[in-house]
Amino acid sequence: MARHNICYHDQPMAFFYNNSNITSDEWDRTQLILVQCVSSICCCFILVANAMIIAAVVTNKRFHYPFYYLLANLAASDFLAGIAYIYLMFNTGKISRDLTVQGYFFRQGLLDASLSASLTNLLVIALERYISIMNFKVHSNLTKRRVTLLIALVWGISIFMGAVPSLGWNCICSLDLCSKLAPIFSRSYLIFWSVSNLVLFLIMVGVYVRIYVYVVKKTVVLKAHTSGSINRKRTPIKLIKTVMTVLGAFVICWTPGLVVLLLDGLKCERCEVLKFKRWLLLLAVLNSVMNPIIYSYRDEEMWNTIKNLLCCSRSGTRRQRSSKANIQRETTSSLKENTTEDSKVSTQEMLKS
Repeated sequence: MARHNICYHDQPMAFFYNNSNITSDEWDRTQLILVQCVSSICCCFILVANAMIIAAVVTNKRFHYPFYYLLANLAASDFLAGIAYIYLMFNTGKISRDLTVQGYFFRQGLLDASLSASLTNLLVIALERYISIMNFKVHSNLTKRRVTLLIALVWGISIFMGAVPSLGWNCICSLDLCSKLAPIFSRSYLIFWSVSNLVLFLIMVGVYVRIYVYVVKKTVVLKAHTSGSINRKRTPIKLIKTVMTVLGAFVICWTPGLVVLLLDGLKCERCEVLKFKRWLLLLAVLNSVMNPIIYSYRDEEMWNTIKNLLCCSRSGTRRQRSSKANIQRETTSSLKENTTEDSKVSTQEMLKS
């Protein structure tokens, strides 16, 4: 009973790992270096690719619509996930046992906030798609102010969800309630986290399937009454397919991890959840790698914009050199013209004299 009344805020994470009987979770040195190198390459790709997606939406005026603003916000959540993965990779293994409680909360909070941001973004995109598709328009009539408020709401919810364990829903004062995957997170929190996300997955899949079926039926009706410009009417289907592909990849990559968290929260002794911990993390990293590829593959205009941005970044130095060369040529030509004019004036004066 005394363990329920004492809080261990000042203890290192090694104390909580030992409390959860986690002794064989240390990384081998060669394995740790290999995983860090591969993960660093993937995370660099995540950061660069999602930054290019955001830049494409900002620079191309054809993307200045609510759907693409929300898509750029989804890329921003993947960008945050890349930062969280890099921080996690270099604060894991033996280092994780030396972390303070606040450091562990910060490490896990980044991951939870990025997952919440991605999930909430997909919900908001579902709302935007529902509004536009029910009117059978390519883009909704949401104003920029409302889109900005939605984006702010997404990040507010995400930051709050990432900070919930540090705000008190933990087992620092109740060691008997600690989980294995997250030694200072209570099992009740893991159950709430996994069940709520799985329920949201089911809701979003149902909403997108309903929207897709509605669009297909509407398109069939339009084909019977329109002879031309049917390609323009197919544009909503293309956007829906893009979002459904992103949602499908998200569900496939995150569902196994949420199921393992749920089993840990239910205190499944025979499940051996620690064996799947590393592979599920790599699967989550793979999801953030896939998203920018899906954006560019499904949207030809997005891919062309990204290629133009890459070409501009490569030819930036060439343009600067050519501009400098042009300036030098102009200055030399102007000097030559001035010298020839001066010589002409001097010869005329000599002739007059």
